[in-house]
Amino acid sequence: MPTPACHASTIVQVGETMVAAWFGGKAEADPSVGIWMSRDAGSGWSKPVEVANGQWADGKRYPCWNPVLFQPAEGPLLLFYKVGPSPSQWWGMMTNSTDAGASWSVPVKLPEGILGPIKNKPVEVAQGKILCPSSTEGGEGWRLQMEWTRDLGKTWQKTPPLNDGKKFGAIQPSILKLGEGALGLVCRSKQGKVLFARSTDSGRTWSELVALDVPNPNSGIDAVTLADGRHVMIYNDTPKGRTPLNVGLSVDGVAWKNVLALETADGEYSYPAVIQTRDGKLHVTYTWKRQKVRHVVLDVNQLGR
Repeated sequence: MPTPACHASTIVQVGETMVAAWFGGKAEADPSVGIWMSRDAGSGWSKPVEVANGQWADGKRYPCWNPVLFQPAEGPLLLFYKVGPSPSQWWGMMTNSTDAGASWSVPVKLPEGILGPIKNKPVEVAQGKILCPSSTEGGEGWRLQMEWTRDLGKTWQKTPPLNDGKKFGAIQPSILKLGEGALGLVCRSKQGKVLFARSTDSGRTWSELVALDVPNPNSGIDAVTLADGRHVMIYNDTPKGRTPLNVGLSVDGVAWKNVLALETADGEYSYPAVIQTRDGKLHVTYTWKRQKVRHVVLDVNQLGR
């Protein structure tokens, strides 16, 4: 790593190239923190390069946060990230690439009130709608919201907050495809459990949040729906701390089984990202002791049923 610290990785497949990004600098929230990227076109991961930073028009440089990569079915590769002094004051940014992440357009600020996907990847639903799982950490508490664009980020819509920030403090949702047009979300919380909600209208409205029988030590998770309809979640299977880091498997998005430990040693193993590539394999990236990003490839057929 070219920086002393790094965190919050994201990964995507673009053609035959894997692209990963994360934020890195002296330490989280330091103005030196920018968005860094590496690419693997088949011969190993490239030397990381900084592709965005928080230099702003007022002359100040602000820290960058939580990049999210997403490749729509049609159009360029999208990179979302946040800039600002803290999660309660940051704003959303977006840039795109037409060459699998080798070069990037001039970043643009997202509209007021739109932050983009806050940690985890969007999903594409009906008619090219890119649904972005988002959340806010303002004075009203930790609250979820869904944002969407139908024109690759030119215009946006969003839901009202999905929770009041009091019963549950909830951020950083991941979206699941539950079948027959239904969606689910799982997310981080302050209440010691992974939370769940359901939507039957492409993410416009959601059921009330409920706590699942899955621990959450107030740490980021990610999840994905597999091609066979099952769901995988990467999470810390502990009520406290950020080790171990585990793989959970579910049929319905509600009941989860811990099927694998990725890390069990002392230290922080956190903020995972997970995708399924076209060959059916699972690719996971996560923070390794705040010093590196680890990339793991899993065979879903060996995870059980």
